[in-house]
Amino acid sequence: MAQLRRNLIPDTLMLEERAAHAINAMIGMADHDHGCIPFFSADLMHKPAYMVHGDWDYGSSHGRMVDGLILARHMSGETFGKEVEERYRANLLSFFKEDGMSYRQMNPNHNWEPNANLIDQRAVILSLTSWFMESGDPKVKEAADRHVAALKQIAVKERDVWYYPASEYKETGWPSANGIQLRLAPDPAAFCGRLVMPLLKYYELTGNEDAYELCQFFTALIMERSGVFNKDGSFNDSLAYRSGHFHTRLGTLDAIARFGMHSGNAAMIAWVKKCYDWALTKCTAFGWTPGDLHEQAYEHETCSLVDLIACGITLAKSGYVEYWGIVERFLRNHLAESQLLDLDWVEQTDDKSNDIPANKSFFKVADRTRGSFAGYSAPNDFVSDVIEGRGHTSDLQICCLGSGTRGLFMGWSNTITEKNGTVSVNFLLNRGSKWLDVSSYLPHEGKVVLDVHSDISRLLIRIPEWAGFTKIRYIRERDGAVTEGKGSEASSWVNRQFLTLGPAVAGETITVTFPLSYRKTLENAVGQTYETEWRGDDVVGITPKGTKKPLYSGRKVFDQTPMREGDYRRLDNEFVW
Repeated sequence: MAQLRRNLIPDTLMLEERAAHAINAMIGMADHDHGCIPFFSADLMHKPAYMVHGDWDYGSSHGRMVDGLILARHMSGETFGKEVEERYRANLLSFFKEDGMSYRQMNPNHNWEPNANLIDQRAVILSLTSWFMESGDPKVKEAADRHVAALKQIAVKERDVWYYPASEYKETGWPSANGIQLRLAPDPAAFCGRLVMPLLKYYELTGNEDAYELCQFFTALIMERSGVFNKDGSFNDSLAYRSGHFHTRLGTLDAIARFGMHSGNAAMIAWVKKCYDWALTKCTAFGWTPGDLHEQAYEHETCSLVDLIACGITLAKSGYVEYWGIVERFLRNHLAESQLLDLDWVEQTDDKSNDIPANKSFFKVADRTRGSFAGYSAPNDFVSDVIEGRGHTSDLQICCLGSGTRGLFMGWSNTITEKNGTVSVNFLLNRGSKWLDVSSYLPHEGKVVLDVHSDISRLLIRIPEWAGFTKIRYIRERDGAVTEGKGSEASSWVNRQFLTLGPAVAGETITVTFPLSYRKTLENAVGQTYETEWRGDDVVGITPKGTKKPLYSGRKVFDQTPMREGDYRRLDNEFVW
């Protein structure tokens, strides 16, 4: 049961509130004139803006929406739009055929044939896993078990690896004509590697042995036989490997890191770290990622950023604690900036006369997409409209909406963690829990307040690396008694970045303060250089500024943190992904 009470809290970033905004877009992008199939993408630069369907509308889009809505509701407690969500769930189950695979459907405006696209299957099992985690519904488990069995059955099995030989599977078997016509090579990362993440969680929930075997043999394929990653950790950029496509590569690294942590394979974790560190050299410190290493290099997908966030969290949990700070910068900056909350610049209409059924809609696009995440963005602009690469294509993609919501959840669910009696504050973000609340005054002040709700045997809080240790102070208040401590005291640090506060008791308030860092960095994004102004871990200015929908230009900071009435969501039992 969630507990909620009203008081004054810092008016700073709250991921659970961002999740509520995302629900608006996930519900709003449903096409009510086409069975509530969600639109896939939107062009916000067009006058008026429009949304359009695509070949990802089925297992991929529905899987992303069901997963995203479950996580967003868990975070926020919001319940609006349930009737649309139920249509999404019913649609998702209707795409399965007797063989257990999820199939794309015919569309009157496109000439594609029904097929089980292997990229779609990851979103399908992802959503079924979240759905079963939420509900325990035996109907959902039955669908997931059949799906996992099908994924195993159609895999080509060799002595030490399994793989899929084409991008699309049909009821008649491999391959489909589309697999050749679309020039999609059987990319191991896109079709096999990314599947490991939801399959592993499904195994952890249910003990499904087919899911574990798929994880085991797909991981071996990626690491030992595929050639997706070069020996130095770099991405293979050849055409057959989707030009080093970042979303699928980073998603694969996240998956393998999770499997390495689950199986206790330190070598696997170290291999992921090598590849992840190479990827970071191609990204900005605030979280912009290339789309790939060639044609889409200038197009950042929110999907890639969320993979970067999730993989960094797994590495941090595996002992590489430096990634906590890196991930917090991604959460505070490009993930938050990638969410579309201000649509004054978008022209919309309430006229449906130019709509093309099952294809395109101009109807209230701005209202319906508020809360979505950037499909393709520049480092300084929500709209990617550069002269390089493919130029301007689209501004929103529903896969990025689902991923962005999952990114909010990964940050929210890992802000406070507990293991063996130790409660750890990993991200300095506003967050409530049954153990304690974190009230973050960043980026205005170097101050974090911990309100303890239950006795804690050992409490840790991560301090940003730029804060040093000599000027860190903390004040503990309990029943009118006040004690003080310093970061320079002996035996006060563990795991390099965590200040140890020892036992804490219910009703205690702990205020930690430290100096803020003010600095400028030069960030490179595929040959383009941006001067970036930082206040702590927050980007508060970027040069050159964007021209369409500038990012990082409207952030206001004050010497004293603004406060507002509100409170945090506290759950007795939380989902763990």
